[in-house]
Amino acid sequence: MKKFLSANEAVAHAAAQAGCVVASAYPGTPSTEILENIAKFKDTIRCEWAVNEKVAVETAVGASMAGARAITAMKHVGLNVAMDPLMTFTYVGPLGGFVLVSADDPGMHSSQNEQDNRNLAKFARALLLEPADSQEAYDFTLKAFELSEKFSVPVIIRLTTRTSHSASLVELGDFNPAPHPLLPYVKDIRRNIPVPAFSPTQRLNAQKRTEAMEKESNRSKFNKVVKPAKSVKVSAKAKGLGIVTSAVAYQYVKEIFPDCQILKLGWTNPLPKALVSKFAKSVKKLLVVEELDPFLEEQIKAMGIKVVEHKTELNMLELNADRLQNLRHEILGDVPKAKAKKVPEGLPTRPPVLCAGCGHRGVFHVLHKLGATVTGDIGCYTLGAFPPLNAMDSTICMGASIGNAAGMKKAGLKGRICAVLGDSTFFHSGITGILSALYNGTPVTTVVLDNRITAMTGHQDNPGTGKTLAGDPAPVTEIADIAKACGYKNVVKVSADDLGGLEKTLSTAMDSGEPWLVIAYAPCRIAAKLTKEGLCEVDPEKCKACGACFKMGCPAMTRGKEIRPGAFQMVIDANQCAGCKQCGQVCKFGAIKRVR
Repeated sequence: MKKFLSANEAVAHAAAQAGCVVASAYPGTPSTEILENIAKFKDTIRCEWAVNEKVAVETAVGASMAGARAITAMKHVGLNVAMDPLMTFTYVGPLGGFVLVSADDPGMHSSQNEQDNRNLAKFARALLLEPADSQEAYDFTLKAFELSEKFSVPVIIRLTTRTSHSASLVELGDFNPAPHPLLPYVKDIRRNIPVPAFSPTQRLNAQKRTEAMEKESNRSKFNKVVKPAKSVKVSAKAKGLGIVTSAVAYQYVKEIFPDCQILKLGWTNPLPKALVSKFAKSVKKLLVVEELDPFLEEQIKAMGIKVVEHKTELNMLELNADRLQNLRHEILGDVPKAKAKKVPEGLPTRPPVLCAGCGHRGVFHVLHKLGATVTGDIGCYTLGAFPPLNAMDSTICMGASIGNAAGMKKAGLKGRICAVLGDSTFFHSGITGILSALYNGTPVTTVVLDNRITAMTGHQDNPGTGKTLAGDPAPVTEIADIAKACGYKNVVKVSADDLGGLEKTLSTAMDSGEPWLVIAYAPCRIAAKLTKEGLCEVDPEKCKACGACFKMGCPAMTRGKEIRPGAFQMVIDANQCAGCKQCGQVCKFGAIKRVR
């Protein structure tokens, strides 16, 4: 059986074929589609969106301890949140196979950093597999459950944006998903409770396990020497060069260095040192090509093996064929340097922008008008930082907005200060933030942008939507109830489309000297299918081309007639307008009306 699958889809199919019983994750690009595709096998896999990555890992750990095969998935920064349980679980060790998929994002296409989670896999003493394409993503995931049970070790499968979202033909074999039988659970506190009385033994076991895994990695078919095809002409220089590489970097090496011997590593932690040493002895020069950190290179150098030094930058941002061509030009000198691609002059830039009708826009317009210092968070609303809204001052990580605002208050920063985060982010890691601010007497105003969906990653459900990943009904968690239960006295809900109500509420909250939680509610226009709810039009007779409406930054607004130099009347694109009426509220001349 063959299917055309992305690596994310291939992982999901492999989890089903391997008999995975429990799957838990938090959505985050580029990993989101893994759980969304696992949900298609809900007859055999119990799958769920967890409120954050830590809970997702803890759920999978519990399933593994009960003897079931379990998988969890997250983007690279999500693993930071989940490291606490993972670091200790490596001491305890899985019973049922435990697989964690970390999807890294070289080039930061949708992330705040581009950390290389191979370092975290080594730090956690986990077994690490790195697929280079969709077929390997399928094969490696199948094997990962077996290796996890064989060595009683968490197995991390590291994907990157390019592998996660690239699709190719995958041979699935005799695809017949069925739950793997549970391994018998036996109460064993010496194994499952890492207290000082037992931890030293567990630590020693982890070390012995690492040594055993390294021996296995040297024999693994996931690590192999790839020689040039017989049809490829090999020059004297190329013949003496051997390249060590892994993951998607292998695809670029295979394209640009087809005449060189390649040691392709799919199992990269523990490093198969004996295999690397043998390969190094078989070539005159050894070059290491990897994306992001010199993870392999540093370990190989530490073995006393000389590695070719180069000036071509490989360890920053995403690799591509041009960078590898420049590397070949530097090392072998038999190809020209890749020409830098120039962007044609005159083309307009297209910055990211909030959707037409998005309720976040009104909140940021008001906060900017009120002159607030705004600590932001991770989500669609990060776009509030850019022109013309210019309303966000910081973004660090999920849930950080509240702690950042509290820190600014404690530091004595003058003026209005406001923390902003979304509803899914509030459930993820905002609750502890508001509780800490209240407990410590810090008068932080927190605005929860409640659009009742996890929007940025593609509209996934959360505890506030009333549905589970599988589409089943679920209790709706009210943000206001949580805040009141924490002890907040000032909890207000206001429409994010009501600019006057927002201004009155936010100015009162930020000037009160007390902790406030403001819920700015407006459903995501795309998720709620409200993109054609209404239509606004501009009366050209009333429009004075003052430009106030353009400061909202709505993509449905376009320039119309120029009535004086640099002053254009506004025209609303009927194909984009969602009828939110925010633009009409900033027009002092009553030129904008909702007509449908």
